[in-house]
Amino acid sequence: MNIKVIVEIGEDGFYVARVPALKGCWSQGKTREQALVNIREAIDLYLDPEPADFLPYEMPK
Repeated sequence: MNIKVIVEIGEDGFYVARVPALKGCWSQGKTREQALVNIREAIDLYLDPEPADFLPYEMPK
């Protein structure tokens, strides 16, 4: 699977990686390489979440 990742340098000098196709999926790193490693992990978690990743929610009455 090919997923488009955009890497930019943030105001703080860190590299920020984001995936436009996966809303809210982003990560960062001190280097471009570290940002890419981190975004791969974020993509894996986004596409295959664990039950513990979800917060309980009660419907309002």
